[in-house]
Amino acid sequence: MQRILAIAGLTWKAALRFKLFLVIAVLLLITVVGLPLVIKDDGTAQGFIQIILTYTLSCITVLLGLATLWLSCGTLARDIEECQIQVVATKPVARWQIWLGKWLGIVSLNAVLLAISGGSVYGLLLYRTAQKPAEVQAILHNEIMVARGSAREASNADEIESETDRILQGRLKSTPVDQADRAQLRKQIREMVRGDLQLVPPSYERSWKIDLGLARHSLAGKPLQLRVKFNAANKSASGTYGAWWQIGDPKSPNVVRLAPLHLAPDTFHEIPIPADLFDARGILTVTFVNLNDTALLFPLDEGLEVLYPEGGFALNFARGLGIIFCWMAVLAALGLAAASLLSFPVATFFTLAVMLVVLASGTLADSVDSGSVAAGDEESGIAGHSVADVVLIPAFRGMLGVINLVKDFSPIDALSTGRSITWDELGLAFAQIVLLMGGILAGAGIFLFSRRELATAQGTQ
Repeated sequence: MQRILAIAGLTWKAALRFKLFLVIAVLLLITVVGLPLVIKDDGTAQGFIQIILTYTLSCITVLLGLATLWLSCGTLARDIEECQIQVVATKPVARWQIWLGKWLGIVSLNAVLLAISGGSVYGLLLYRTAQKPAEVQAILHNEIMVARGSAREASNADEIESETDRILQGRLKSTPVDQADRAQLRKQIREMVRGDLQLVPPSYERSWKIDLGLARHSLAGKPLQLRVKFNAANKSASGTYGAWWQIGDPKSPNVVRLAPLHLAPDTFHEIPIPADLFDARGILTVTFVNLNDTALLFPLDEGLEVLYPEGGFALNFARGLGIIFCWMAVLAALGLAAASLLSFPVATFFTLAVMLVVLASGTLADSVDSGSVAAGDEESGIAGHSVADVVLIPAFRGMLGVINLVKDFSPIDALSTGRSITWDELGLAFAQIVLLMGGILAGAGIFLFSRRELATAQGTQ
């Protein structure tokens, strides 16, 4: 361990000698302080948080990520190319200790930079919040500067699949379909079944049974929020739609009918609801009545959820920074693994290409969902086909599985919407991102570095 720490110290000295630490620290502070001054919010609590939290944390993540890739590629590749690594490798220091020492140095550097920039964001947030009007402060403290848990209706995936199979078998008995087209037919039927569960026709109502679980024991007297999103079949003249909500079991006297609201479609709305409207089992009944002249659709995955206070903002913010730190740790491992085999320019290009693939994961997911890399005919519902699908679709599916191990965590989105980042999520992020992905990259990097001929890497003669 002493040798690893010595290599980490040398990495720190190199970063300080080349002014990298100071440059990145200054850039991060300029981002934290300057961005809210340059971009003005719209005066609402949501706009204020969008600037202070979302934009600043996103910029911090991008800056630290690029700096991490550049430093991790450069610190090893340049040492090899300039023959400086030979001075260390000839000493009684194993190559895996050199590799881990450089990784530990970069990770500790990121920890300090993330602590400085994150602390600055938190301090600026508290300072700017205190200057807001009382009503805006109330919204911030109740809906954003808090750690809120989320509860949704129980999953009905099994019900959807069984109903899809039943309808499909009935269709096949009346109208035989080729084996090649059955998958597409099943997909269409499944979407139809999902649509029936999501749709609320005019003059109809839809009820959700939300199980608050063990959280019910700590929610006495605490107000909750509904987070809703819907789509409309037809446009309205005003651009909004009337929403009539009833909270509580209709058979119980403990029920509240909210004042009618006019909400815009295709966007999230948070609606405060009174406290203590769930029953003894922790079941909160939410009923929506559609008195509009068009059908409304509440998506199963994000149509309605109940948000409730679960903890404080400071600790939640620290856990969010912890997940960002895990991202930086795996980027450091990626850069060092590339530099273990490639030259500095090629390693940098390779790591940036990997990042582009990660950013394009949405396109990969669309191809996997459609089953083809070729575009289909949306109007006729005919899926595209390509001879490359046999190879590319399984490859894309495998790539998405790896990418989602890292991308499944969204600390910035959670913090900007007041969502709780639990210790379990942080632990899972550390296990998946640092231990699993970082461990695989570290193993590959150490193996390549151990097999590399350092004496052949002569920068000058």
